[in-house]
Amino acid sequence: MLTIKSFEFSPIQENTYILYNEFNDCIIIDPGCYFDAEKEELVAFITDNKLTPKMLINTHCHLDHVFGNKFISEKYNLTLKIHENEKAVLAFAPTSGLMYNMPFDNYKGEFILLSAGDTISLGKDVLKVLLVPGHSPGSLAFYCAEDKFVISGDALFKNSVGRSDLPGGNHEQLIKSIKENLLSLPHDTVVYSGHGPVTLVGDEKRNNLYLN
Repeated sequence: MLTIKSFEFSPIQENTYILYNEFNDCIIIDPGCYFDAEKEELVAFITDNKLTPKMLINTHCHLDHVFGNKFISEKYNLTLKIHENEKAVLAFAPTSGLMYNMPFDNYKGEFILLSAGDTISLGKDVLKVLLVPGHSPGSLAFYCAEDKFVISGDALFKNSVGRSDLPGGNHEQLIKSIKENLLSLPHDTVVYSGHGPVTLVGDEKRNNLYLN
């Protein structure tokens, strides 16, 4: 069984997730830690809980989700996992940072590429990789059927959806992705979004005006 710890980082209020199992192995998803104090908070949680980071993953590579990639990859000797279509988005992220007056050092290492239908295993726990483009061209979500949750990135939010006016965004594609790959999950699936509170797939099917 996976336990989920969330952090809200940076002025953009991005949700960073640590998923860990009973053997204290963990996955770090979308490290948005920008300030030193945020990096220290993330490391302190890992240290205090005696966790061993095994993977670094981005749902997508907009700047607020990648601020901490370089720091985490170097500290724990991890290779970043992303979708092929996010390479250009990651390369552009520092330019976006300058636009927001938030300069940062970008990840420069190798990649492990993920595709729709892949599985990610942490011990006996398995995440299925879902492709949900539209907010960003290679946006991914990670679904755990056993524990009934999905990490949705910036595709689906509580009563909202991701913006599609950024480079590579497409609103029609985003709605199609959500309906086919997220709303098709069981109604009691908990949705952990890239921003804001958790929600349920069933609640979004009933209440999300962007999807009706």
